[in-house]
Amino acid sequence: MKPKADKDGPPESGDFIRARIRSDLQSDIAKPVTRFPPEPNGYLHIGHAKSICLNFGIAEEFGGTCNLRFDDTNPSKEDVRYEEAIREDVRWLGFDWEDRVYYASDYFEQLYEYALRLISEGKAYVDDLSAEEIRKYRGTLSEPGRESPSRERSVEENLKLFRAMRDGDFDDGQYVLRAKIDMASGNMNMRDPVMYRIMKKSHARTGNSWSIYPMYDWAHGQSDSIEGITHSLCTLEFEDHRPLYDWFIAQLGIYHSRQIEFARLNLSYTILSKRNLMKLVSEGYVSGWDDPRMPTISGLRRRGYTPESIRDFCRKIGITKQDSVIDMQLLEHSVREDLNKRAQRVMAVLDPLKVVIVNYPEGAEEELDAVNNPEDPSMGKRKVPFSKELFIERDDFMENPPKKFYRLSPGSEVRLRYAYIVRCVGFERHPETGEVTEVHCEYDPDTRGGTAPDGRKVRGTIHWVCAKSASTVTVRLYDRLFTVPAPMADKQREFTEFLNPESLRIIEDCAAEPLLGDCSGEINYQFERKGYFILDSADSAPGAPVFNRTVSLRDSWGRRSEGKRA
Repeated sequence: MKPKADKDGPPESGDFIRARIRSDLQSDIAKPVTRFPPEPNGYLHIGHAKSICLNFGIAEEFGGTCNLRFDDTNPSKEDVRYEEAIREDVRWLGFDWEDRVYYASDYFEQLYEYALRLISEGKAYVDDLSAEEIRKYRGTLSEPGRESPSRERSVEENLKLFRAMRDGDFDDGQYVLRAKIDMASGNMNMRDPVMYRIMKKSHARTGNSWSIYPMYDWAHGQSDSIEGITHSLCTLEFEDHRPLYDWFIAQLGIYHSRQIEFARLNLSYTILSKRNLMKLVSEGYVSGWDDPRMPTISGLRRRGYTPESIRDFCRKIGITKQDSVIDMQLLEHSVREDLNKRAQRVMAVLDPLKVVIVNYPEGAEEELDAVNNPEDPSMGKRKVPFSKELFIERDDFMENPPKKFYRLSPGSEVRLRYAYIVRCVGFERHPETGEVTEVHCEYDPDTRGGTAPDGRKVRGTIHWVCAKSASTVTVRLYDRLFTVPAPMADKQREFTEFLNPESLRIIEDCAAEPLLGDCSGEINYQFERKGYFILDSADSAPGAPVFNRTVSLRDSWGRRSEGKRA
């Protein structure tokens, strides 16, 4: 079967998983059936996005289907709000499971019957060792484990105890059900793994009807089998679990999915452990799962990342068997590429300094044409107001500039973006602090649009905002969450010690074009020369917009069009 083209580009024809699927399609599989099986105990992160794009992408490319299955086997950690967030994230990334949403809890009764079958065949037993004792009996990588005293219980007694476990006759931790495999196996997963534990917790979907819940390793392979999953795509940490899944399937004699492992995503300057992300949230290091500094999909969305940019990133990093760390810059590159094509250009001044055009007519106002996106002419133009008083960035003026400073200084000329060429003729200082409070300029009325009729060259171009009509906005500048590329690498220190104290800088009273004062929705903007931003819909209020910086500019438009600036 010829793969379909991905919605954002050609299929990744070279990876080993797709090669395997092509081979299987030529032999005994009509179409691939994949699944994305998250546990609803936290929010999805960028690592999950890689798996989502792989599983749903393969189904789309090869004319198959992909199920969304919630691994809801541990009610002590799971929450319906996480399930809802997962659904939203998968949809936002651009994928649709249609009517194929399933739950591991859909199969609780079937899994229980499978367990009874293994007990009846002497392949599983009820154990009364404590969790600590089970760990000690397991042995080590260099020493075999020891068999539990409960291992030789009769089939009849095991069946009786297991049914009593289900009926709620025992306390949490009093008994577990274990598979009877090989305590001397070199694979620790095969040393009589636990299949069920007693947990008297109410379940979101089954209520209080169960007092025992299956372990992931027991539920995983059987759930895939029940759904007819052809290719069970897992990250490499499950490679050593595959012999156990195969053993369960073989003993039960049921449909066998093909499990293929691939390297998980590791990203520099962040962490992708759900447990540790939970720590950041629960201990208040961040404002929540959707904090724009978090690598969660909801955090990236709130920061202004687009689904197209994340899918592009997942396509670029590819699928391999080799663990590696992907540089955060590659993710940022993907979002820059995408936003450069779609983001509307606007002007905003983050550290305003007043400029007075001394020879501009008093009380006069005009509107100038500004391009919304030079990469996409269909986005058209907008009108920006211009008058005698403007705001520019404070660092765009220097009294005693160094060489190659092409912005504003006494006697120098600059081009005001979309407006006029102006020359600095003076400035004022605060009488006590000596800080420059106002810059005086003269404009050349013949340079409307920024072009000098006499052909003189003006190397500097700066952005500005009309003071009279400026909107006041708050801007959040985000940086890397951690100060080191691998915050988990130092085993002697807590990863929170490497949190970046400069990961968030809030700037109030910024001056922006009028349209930013009452904008709404998830619209991506490029603040010219400052980066890409998006309105924070959660924290903005009418008349008090808050903008999150998605990513800085790799190069300003000034560098591209005017040469290097200082």
